[in-house]
Formats: sequence, structure tokens, C-alpha cells
Amino acid sequence: MRSVPTRISPWFLLLVAVTVVGAVLCAVGTTQALDGSLVLLTTGVVLLVLGGWCVSLCLHEWGHAYSAHRGGDHGIENRGYLTLDIRRYANVGLSFVLPVVFLLLGGIPLPGGAVWVNQWALRSRGVRSFVSLAGPAMNLVIGVLLSVAVAAIPMSQGLAIGLSCLALIQILAFVLNILPVPGLDGYGVIEPYLSPAAQQLGAKVRPWAPLVLFVLVIGVPGVSQALFGVGQFLFGLIGGDSRYAAVGYSLLLFWR
Repeated sequence: MRSVPTRISPWFLLLVAVTVVGAVLCAVGTTQALDGSLVLLTTGVVLLVLGGWCVSLCLHEWGHAYSAHRGGDHGIENRGYLTLDIRRYANVGLSFVLPVVFLLLGGIPLPGGAVWVNQWALRSRGVRSFVSLAGPAMNLVIGVLLSVAVAAIPMSQGLAIGLSCLALIQILAFVLNILPVPGLDGYGVIEPYLSPAAQQLGAKVRPWAPLVLFVLVIGVPGVSQALFGVGQFLFGLIGGDSRYAAVGYSLLLFWR
């Protein structure tokens, strides 16, 4: 098997740097917030959450790519997906800009980037299913790690607020991505085990099914509330601090 490239894209490192700057501002802004000024804390939360969200989008797609590479699609490395370079994904505007805009407008973490996987090169149906699962699993792992960090590591309230908000967003992204809707990762998990007729139907509705779902989530209050309800339930199960996350969301959507 070919060796996996280890070079990390400087664009990914830039996103990490933005996230770190946001974290520092959150920590420093805690004192000012206690004095009545939320400017620095708000700026920190926005940078931390948006930067961290873009980092997680890269890691989500890296999860798909790495598992596909290990599963038999060695063309993955030639496509540059393993370097975490945002420019390698299907469309930077649709893959990253649009999810960030939707997150700012409604707080909904819509799926972002996309990697092309040669399904015929994968060794088995189980591998195909695992490749689809690997992306949302990365969001879940990130959410758990951030929640554990807030609970176990002493830190300023401002930083805890920003990290908790980002953790909840990761859990919401997992819940949304794991839905068995054609075009989403949850459907990709079960698709290899469906009948040929069901797979053909899924292929027909794949282009517009996610769009219909997103319209429902954004436009129908009950759907959005159900999504957040499930996400907050899982967030509580992993030890997330819902109070900090709520404050973080209010600062992220400061313009409302």
C-alpha cells in the first residue's frame, strides 16, 4: 500500500490559527465581560466558533477520505484530500462559505465539503458504509473532546462558553448528517445494504432531497426545534454544559 501523505495544507493551519486567536480573545474578554463590555468576548466567540467549524469541516471530509484510502481507493491521495486543503473539496463556496453563512444566519450547522470516493475501489459493502460514517463520527468525537475539556480543564468562563458552543454545534452536525436522507452521510451508511431498486430511487432524489430537508429545518420551526432537542439531549449525555453553550450561541448570533 502506498504511504499516506503527511503534509498538512497551510490553508488548514490558517483556519486553526483563526480558531486559536478566537480562543485567546474569549479568555481575555472574560474580564471585560465582567466589567460590562462584551465586544472582545463576542469577537472571540465568533472567531473561535466559525474557525473551529471550518476546521471541523476539513476533519469531517478527511475522515471520509482517510477511511476510503484505507478501504481501497488509493486515488484519494492523488486528489489531495488527505492534506486537509479546503481548496481540494468540491466547491469552496458551497462547501465552506455557505455552511458558515447558514451557521451565522440561523445557527444550523449544515453539511459542508465533499470528497469524491471511487465506490467501486472499496473492498466491501461494510467499508462503503464505514466511509460514510467516518465523517459524522469526526464531528461526534470533536464534540465529545471539547465537552470533556470544558468539564475537566480549568479555564476562563469566556473560553468555556466558546468551546461549549462549538461542541454543541458539532453534536448538531452529527445529528443532521446521520439522518438517512439521500445525499447525507446517514443514507450512505445504509445504502450498500439496500435493494437495487431502492438504491436507484435514492440516486434519483439525491440531488434535491437534502435541499428539501434544509428548507424544512430552516423554515419550519417545529423541525428546527426537534433537531436542536435531539442535539441538546446528546450534548447533555456527553457532559456538555448547556448553559455555556446557550450563552455562546447568543454571542455568535449577536446581530439578532
